[in-house]
Amino acid sequence: MTSDYLLAAEEICKAFPGVQALDSVNFNLRAGEVHAILGENGAGKSTLIKVLGGVYQADSGCVYLNGKEIKLQDPRHAQQLGIRVIHQELNLLPQLSVAENIFLGNIPGGRISGFVDWKEMRARAENLLAKLGLSLNVSAPVSSLSAGEQQLVEIAQSLTTDLRILIMDEPSAALNDTEVETLFGLLKTMTESGIGVIYITHRIAEAIRIADRITVLRDGVVAGSLDDGAVSEEELVRLMVGRSLDEMYPRSWTDLGEVVLEARELTTEDGLSDISFQLHAGEILGIYGLMGAGRTKLASALFGVSHLSRGTIIVRGQEVKLRSPSHARSLGLGYIPVERKIEGLVMPLSVRKNLTLASMGRYSRGPFLQEQREKAGAQHWADLLQIHMSSIEATIAGLSGGNQQKVVVGRWLDAESKILIMNEPTRGIDVGAKIEIYTLMDDLCRQGAGILMFSSEMQEILAIANRILVMSRGRITGESSHEKATQEELMRCAVL
Repeated sequence: MTSDYLLAAEEICKAFPGVQALDSVNFNLRAGEVHAILGENGAGKSTLIKVLGGVYQADSGCVYLNGKEIKLQDPRHAQQLGIRVIHQELNLLPQLSVAENIFLGNIPGGRISGFVDWKEMRARAENLLAKLGLSLNVSAPVSSLSAGEQQLVEIAQSLTTDLRILIMDEPSAALNDTEVETLFGLLKTMTESGIGVIYITHRIAEAIRIADRITVLRDGVVAGSLDDGAVSEEELVRLMVGRSLDEMYPRSWTDLGEVVLEARELTTEDGLSDISFQLHAGEILGIYGLMGAGRTKLASALFGVSHLSRGTIIVRGQEVKLRSPSHARSLGLGYIPVERKIEGLVMPLSVRKNLTLASMGRYSRGPFLQEQREKAGAQHWADLLQIHMSSIEATIAGLSGGNQQKVVVGRWLDAESKILIMNEPTRGIDVGAKIEIYTLMDDLCRQGAGILMFSSEMQEILAIANRILVMSRGRITGESSHEKATQEELMRCAVL
C-alpha cells in the first residue's frame, strides 16, 4: 500500500529519443530510513531521481507522498513538498559565505524592508550547523572549504525548509575517508529525526554499510530490491552487471619479463623517504595506502611532475633524471592521474583531441596536422577500447566517467607507452566500467606492459596486483605477493 510509505513511485516510465531510460520502475521510501539505489552508468539512476525531484515529468506512472498522489511540476514544487535533491555537482555560490549559501533563497530580513539581518543569519547558520554536529566558520567564503565541507553546507541548506525527503546523488564521490565518516554520521542524525534518505551510489561496500534497503537498476528496470539482512556483495554485483564476483577481477597471471622501471631510495622535500622498488614487464605492482600516505606524491615524482631531492630512477636499464612530464612521456611512461577531469582531460575538447593529445608529433608533418591520420588513430582506439560515444568528435564532457577514463588510458596507448602509472584508475566509475578497466589492464600486461597501480581500494588491489607495496607517511612499510597478501597485513602496514 502506498500509504505505508513516505514516498512511493509506481510503474514509472521515461523515454528520450532512442532510449527507454525507465521502464515500469517501482520504488518506495520509508520515513527514517536510507534506501540506496545502485546501478551502472546508464542504468536509470539519475533519471529516476530527476523524476522524483521534479526535474523531469514521467511519461507514465504515479508518485505518492504519504499515500497521496502528487504531480511534481518542477524542483521548486518538490522543495515545497519537502523533497530536496543534492546533485553530484554542488549547487553553491563559491564567492558567498557559508551562512549566505545556507540561507540562499530564504535570507532573514532586517527590521527595515529590503535589508538583510546579517547577525541573525550568521547566528541561525551557526545554530543549524551545531545541531548537525558541524563546526564551520559561517563567515568564510564557500570557495575556501573542502569538497566534503561544501557538501555538508548544501545538506545544511536543505534543512532551512521543512525537509522530509533528502535525495543524494553520489555524495561521497569527491570526499576523503574522514569526510565520508562525517557524512554518514550526519545522515544517521537526520534519519533518527524521521527524514527519509535516497542515496545513489556505485560503491557497493558503501551501500551495504549505510543502507536499510538497496534497489538495483539495470537498463532502466529494477533488477532487484534487497533488505539490509539479505544483502551480499556477490548478489549486488550479479544484479548490477549480470556477472559473478569472481568474474569482476580478470587476471591472466602470465610470466613476468625484464625490469622496466626501478626506483632506488627516492626522496623528496614534500615527504617521500627512501622509496625503492622494481616493476617488471607483464606485472601490475600495486601501491596501497590510506589518505595522506604519499601515493600521489610518488606517482607525481615518477612522471616528472615533482622533483627528487635524492634517489635514482632507472627506465629499461638506463638511469634517467626526469626533467618534466614530456621527458617522462618520451621515455615511454604514461600517467593516469587521480583527478581525470582536472589533470587528465581537456574538457572542452573532443574525444578525438583528448585521445591524440600525447601523440601530436606523430600526426603532424612540419607545422601541419594530418587530420585524417589523427582521426583514424583516434577511431582505432575508440573502437578497441569500446568507448561509448556518439562520435569521436563528441565533447569529452558528455561521456560517462568510465568512458572518460578509457580515453585517458587510450591516449597513452596511442603514445605507445609501455610503462603506465595509474593513480586510482577506477575511482568514480561504476562496477561495469571497473571490469572493463581491469580487463584492459590485464590485456596490457599480456602484451608486455608494466603497470604501477596506486589504489586506496584494498579489495581491487588484492585481486589484481602481482605484488603489493604498502605506503605510510611517505615510506614503504610492507611488501606482499598476490598469494600471501591479506587485508589484515595490508592494514597493519598502512597504519605504521
